[in-house]
This record gives sequence, C-alpha cells and structure tokens, in this order.
Amino acid sequence: MSVILPLDPILSPTDALTTLGRLPRPVLLHSTMPSHAMGHCSYFAADPIAVLTGDAAEWGAMRTQLRATFDPGCPHDAALPDFQGGWLGWLSYEVGRAFDRMPLAEHDPFKVPDISLGLYDWVIAWDHRASKQWLISTGVDASGKRDGARASRRAAEVMARLTPPAPARSGPERPEAVAAFPGVPPGLRADFAPAEYRAAVARVIDYILAGDIFQANLTQRFTAPFTGDPLHLLAALERSAPAPLGACIRHDDTQLFSASPERFLRYDPRSRVVETRPIKGTRRRDPEPRRDAALARELTASEKDRAENVMIVDLLRNDLSRVCEARSVAVETLCQLESHATVHHLVSVITGRLRAGQDALDLLGATFPGGSVTGAPKLRAMAILAELERVRRGIYCGAIGWLGLDGGLDFNLAIRTIIVKDGVAAIHAGGGVTALSDPDAEYRETLDKARALIAAVAEAS
Repeated sequence: MSVILPLDPILSPTDALTTLGRLPRPVLLHSTMPSHAMGHCSYFAADPIAVLTGDAAEWGAMRTQLRATFDPGCPHDAALPDFQGGWLGWLSYEVGRAFDRMPLAEHDPFKVPDISLGLYDWVIAWDHRASKQWLISTGVDASGKRDGARASRRAAEVMARLTPPAPARSGPERPEAVAAFPGVPPGLRADFAPAEYRAAVARVIDYILAGDIFQANLTQRFTAPFTGDPLHLLAALERSAPAPLGACIRHDDTQLFSASPERFLRYDPRSRVVETRPIKGTRRRDPEPRRDAALARELTASEKDRAENVMIVDLLRNDLSRVCEARSVAVETLCQLESHATVHHLVSVITGRLRAGQDALDLLGATFPGGSVTGAPKLRAMAILAELERVRRGIYCGAIGWLGLDGGLDFNLAIRTIIVKDGVAAIHAGGGVTALSDPDAEYRETLDKARALIAAVAEAS
C-alpha cells in the first residue's frame, strides 16, 4: 500500500532540507560518517500528520497514542533503510521522570518540551553505501490506518516540491584529526567557572568514597548568542564534528543540531534484537600522527577509563534484563577504541532479545535515560547530578531518533548537541567521574568534547 519511488538524481540530505525545510516541523536524521557501522542511512521528513509535545507527566497518554499506531504486520521492505514512516523527534533527559523517581536541577532556562514527536506519513531515505535514495509514502493517518490513494497523493505533493541538487562545489577534504579550533563565538559563557567545575568533580568523588555511588556523569553548559543561518550552522557542524547519528530538527521555536557518536537504543521488531552502544572514556585527537596514536594507546590502557566503561556496561545489562529474555543479554564488544574527528572513545556493544509481550515503549521505560549519561547506581547518581549541575539538561543527554510504524526504534544519545532558542545557542559537555578521576583532567575533557561544537557556532554566527 505504500508508494516507494527511487529518486534520481540523488539529492543530498542537506539538499532535501534546503528544498523542503520550509514545511512544518522538518526533521533530518543525518549520518556524515557512512563508513561507520551506524552510519549506513539518513532520513528526512516534514509536515507531520500528528504531533505529540509536552511534559514528562503526559507520557502515559502519549504512550497510548504511540502504541495505537504500531502495526507489527505493516509492510516493511528489507531492501530499504529501516525507517519507513512513523514518529520522529526527541525525548529530553527529564522524561526519566515518567519512569522513575528523578530529582531535577532547579534552573530550566530554555523550557523546551520534554517530549516532541511528530507522526510522519512520508520520508526520504538514503542508503549511503549503496548510493541510493527513495521517497516512501505510507498513506497512514493519525490513527495508524493506511490508504493507498492518500499515499499516492502525498508522494505527488513531495515530488512536486523537489528540485535537482546544485552542482557540488569542490573544497578541502575534511581532516581526520583536529587538535583545536580557533573560533570562539562572541559572548560565550559557561555555567561553571573552571574552579567551580573542578570543585563539583571533587564533590562527586567524595560521594563515591562515601559509598553513595560508583560513578556519575557530571556536565556543564556553554551558551552564546546566535542569530545566524541554521543551514550554515549545520554545515559547520558537519565539517567540525562528522558523526554517524547526527540530527537537525526544527520544532516550533526550538532548533536542534546533533553530532552524536553514540547509539542509545536500536530495536528490530522482526528479530526482536535490542542493541545499545555506550561510550565511556575519551581522549582528544592530535593532528600529529605519532602523538595521536600515543593518545589512543593511553586511552585503551587507562584503568580509570576502562573501569568507567565496564561499570556502565553492567548498568545497561541490568536495564536490558528487565525486558529481555533470560540469558539473552550479552556483551558483544567491550572497550573497543573508536576514533572520531576530534576525540578517541572507548565503545562497548550490548545486545539482548526482547521478551514476548514487551515492545519498544516498554524498552524505553526500562532503560531511560541512558546509563552512560547518568552514572551508577542510576537513581542515586541522578539525584547527585541534580544537586550539583547548574541547569536542567533538557534535550541534551535525552534521545533523538525514530519509532517506526512497525514498532521498531533507533535513538541516539543526545550528546554533542546544540540547542538554539530565543537567539541563544546552548552546548553541554561532561564526563564520567570515578574514584580515580582527576578534577583537572575531567574539566579538560568537557572542553575537548565541546570544542568542535563551539567552533561550529562561531563559524556560523
């Protein structure tokens, strides 16, 4: 019943956003690392037929509406990218209040909705490795019912708006490693002075030594005025921080730009396999190859960073076990080195098989927010973070991605993310604090993670 149209010539994801971005609530989930294991596909959609937006307290009613649109028997073409219509958007970090007792930081400067999801009945999907692109129009309505005539009509509307891409402009290749970025946007401010952040790290260590927790992911926020062109910001971010799970979303008065390297959750309803890929452990990249290799070796040999990663792996194994079949949860990869444009990371991969009677929304409820951005034990770590952090996290450390009509999902962990609202760009960065942490090193790690995003804001301002 869906209408599936191969597109030729192929538009780039940025071309699609430029051409169709004036439609309501555009969403681009964009991989700029097609060689990465998670960088296989990109998606663009706009003009949703239903919208869910509001506070975490409304999750129960929203969950009912989401579940009503799931149809395990709906058509799904295995030759196409996984997302073939459904819900796109974000869940903020504070959506965790819908699932557990979760104290909140007092200050909420942006007041972005906790939940912002649109039901999109058409999507443009890219398979970057195969160099193919399709328009998929499902004909679905707000209740989840499908209509072939509607699918054809909506496909024709989108095709009428598409224009061929402009000729590609030549330019320098993106560097594989970047040590520093000269650009700093005027008016850049941090919520912590350097000494204050180091003192907060020391306070977390005190909690660890007192036996309260094993680890907490302490973050800080940077802000700068921004009234530049959002497309310029997206292009600058893609240059400075290519990522497998990027995003650009405009919902109402909020614009979101993400260059996340981390998968929070993927769920395939046909195999019922769940995957999560926590990142813990970071070193900056260096443009000099020998120094860069030495930093990578230092990270893989670091007792502190490996312990940090293993603790979060154990937490996520426990979270997945709440909804997965007994003995199906497995650690496929532990503390593997993964190198990005500006940082090296340690990444682990955990899988499981969802139990019968459980679905994607049950999976979210068992695991949200992601353990790699909270700490362990999760609830106590979140309480300590609410005490020490200066502002609520909002979309940062939440999740950005999709829930398919077939009941599948794929969400990133919303790190390396810029939020623009009311003429201000906000960037958060943090790291896992353990008993072996050094406050100076933890502070530098936040700068290493934020540097590329700050440079993108400066370039586009």
